[in-house]
Amino acid sequence: MVLAQLQCFVPERNDLNQHRVIGSAVPRKEGFDKVTGRARYADDITLPGMLYGATVRSKIPRGKIRQINFGPGVDWNDYVVVTAKDIPGRNCIALISDDQPCLADGFTNHPEEPILLVAHPDRRQLSKAVEAVEVICDPLQAVFSMEESERQTEVIWGTDNLLKTFLIEKGSLEGIWEKAAHIVEGEYFTGAQEQLYIENNGMIATYDVAAGVTVWGSLQCPYYVHKALMALFALPEDKVRVVQMETGGAFGGKEEYPSMIAGHAALLAMKAKRPVKVVYDRMEDMAATTKRHPSRTRHRTAVDASGKILGGEIEITMDGGAYATLSSVVLSRGTIHAGGPYCWPNVTIRSKAVATNSPPHGAFRGFGAPQTLFAMERHMDRIAEAVGISPVEVRKRNFLKPGMTTTTEQVIREDIDLERLLDHALELAQYQEKKRHFPAQCRSGKMKKGMGIAAFLHGAGFTGSGERYLSSVVGIEALPDGLIRVLVSSAEFGQGTNTVLCQIAAETLNLPYEWVTIAQPDTSIVPNSGPTVASRTAMIVGKLVHSAALGFKQTLLASGKLVENYKPEAFRQACSDHIKKHGELRSFSQYEAPSGIFWDDQKYRGEAYAAFAWAVYVAEVSVDLTTYSVTVDDFVALQEIGKVLHPRLAEGQIAGGVAQAIGFALYEKVVWQNGRMLNNQMTNYIMPTSADVPPIRVFFEELGNVHGAYGAKGIGELPMDGPAPAIINAITDALGVPFHFIPLLPEDIYAGLAAHSLAPVK
Repeated sequence: MVLAQLQCFVPERNDLNQHRVIGSAVPRKEGFDKVTGRARYADDITLPGMLYGATVRSKIPRGKIRQINFGPGVDWNDYVVVTAKDIPGRNCIALISDDQPCLADGFTNHPEEPILLVAHPDRRQLSKAVEAVEVICDPLQAVFSMEESERQTEVIWGTDNLLKTFLIEKGSLEGIWEKAAHIVEGEYFTGAQEQLYIENNGMIATYDVAAGVTVWGSLQCPYYVHKALMALFALPEDKVRVVQMETGGAFGGKEEYPSMIAGHAALLAMKAKRPVKVVYDRMEDMAATTKRHPSRTRHRTAVDASGKILGGEIEITMDGGAYATLSSVVLSRGTIHAGGPYCWPNVTIRSKAVATNSPPHGAFRGFGAPQTLFAMERHMDRIAEAVGISPVEVRKRNFLKPGMTTTTEQVIREDIDLERLLDHALELAQYQEKKRHFPAQCRSGKMKKGMGIAAFLHGAGFTGSGERYLSSVVGIEALPDGLIRVLVSSAEFGQGTNTVLCQIAAETLNLPYEWVTIAQPDTSIVPNSGPTVASRTAMIVGKLVHSAALGFKQTLLASGKLVENYKPEAFRQACSDHIKKHGELRSFSQYEAPSGIFWDDQKYRGEAYAAFAWAVYVAEVSVDLTTYSVTVDDFVALQEIGKVLHPRLAEGQIAGGVAQAIGFALYEKVVWQNGRMLNNQMTNYIMPTSADVPPIRVFFEELGNVHGAYGAKGIGELPMDGPAPAIINAITDALGVPFHFIPLLPEDIYAGLAAHSLAPVK
């Protein structure tokens, strides 16, 4: 992979440029430990007397458990065995609807569902024991597709198989179909996608009657695990401790699932009265854990003769798997983003997540938005074709502008100029010039070239009233030597959390970056600053760090130990003096919703997000007409993300997201059979390698953001939203044949060409 190029376009705004630490590519806080091997991951830890745990899982998609037999050839006296009957609290993974059991009890609802647990001092003995357990079930009728679930011939969840529904209504559709010069319809599909983090899921647990449960592991959200363990063990919050170890990637896949594996390790530890480690291998991790929700989105759009949207209907269906888990919030974000960065005077959006007998689908970078934005951006090209205008022009005629409202009637108050952003992206990509030369380059007939664009937005932070509900808290404390430590539960898993939060604190306190550290996320030490998800860390948590640091500084100024325009050495001395005289010195800040931000949960209307990031991506592709394979030749990613806090980390976030989205578009196909993932190995689940990734040219524009620290917005999920539609639009441009689903494999391209009599018969 060619490293991305970084170019920041910064408008004339002095408040965005007068910083010492913010905007600099300072060294990563955890970087030295990682490159020297000092970083400690869950599987690096061994505790005295520790056992190793494994999971016995369902081999059928749905059934009634009649009997469990422990087979011969295994000395079961050497093993610790845990079933649902050993759970002291509620048998559920406490999250939103609490419908998923920690261990199946009586019934199993998907392949790979945990039924019982075993532990042994020798890790090598576990597979033999797992194979020796026979779970006898009476099979029940299972449901494997969204369409089957919608028919409700077999009800497998609730009374109607509906995990969640949403409705957004803006304006009125009455009469718009009659006024339309064109009515454009389309149906678009996206598949499941595996997060494929480098480090598999892993957890270590101890249990003590007096102290309670302690777990250490690879995770994104310490307080999610904390909540789940409190419910599972019926313990008060001070008897549950969760510590995040160094975490080797997550991408949403370690948002809710660590609560499951932590519960399993802790139940084994309780029964064994010894520490227990549970670490999945790659095959188990891929088969049993969550994936991106498969989706189907239907558009019916009324446009006038110029291509301007008059109104439309959007219907979204997502496959939630066997239990609700996070489907409601994934569906919510997908629903709100379904209209893209366009003005819809009148629109009705209906969405639903349905149950199937596959492992539950969950969080994955983008959180529902990549699915619906893929549909929106493919549909915009279809509208352009119907009207007879270019994909560029149809977007320009429909872009949101300041003062307009989104589909939830949120007023755009940012000074965003999407037409100029689009023009800038096209210029960077040399869009017009390259398209003029494509015919000559493809003269041999063995290759076709095309270019595609995608314009999109991504809301930063929890949707609607979510941040109010979380009421996140962060802290700043002085250490005895006068250095500063940031106290947050936000997790570092490669994206740069530790670094940017320390940058914000250092900038606010006018201190050298090296004088600021960050606490390891440990629920016995750090406050609940919310989960590390939803592109919220830099904007929401960062703003709280800024506020806490201001409060910290004000305390010292008010005490007289510090004066304005102080030197860093004076600050450090003031901290040391205060601690010697008064004890600890801390400042905390709690989230308060900004004024003018209101969300109606009942009507699903209002200010869905305090700020949006905006982007235009341009893809250039070649299609080989011998192998029908696609090569992405060049990729331009231009985005407005507020203030760029750390240029190198921001660049890496965008380049990594684009690479991951190329996999979503062209390579990563989950093969299902009766609800089970068949290709759960890296030899047959194909992801893009460095040879498959083009030069990714990254550019930023900075407009700032009053709701984020030093003007920052969220960045982590944005680059997942746009590449897939840009690439598929480019393939359609090259071949003249529309494709409306991903991943798009060579065999799909051949079939599409053959259906249009454009491929040779073989």
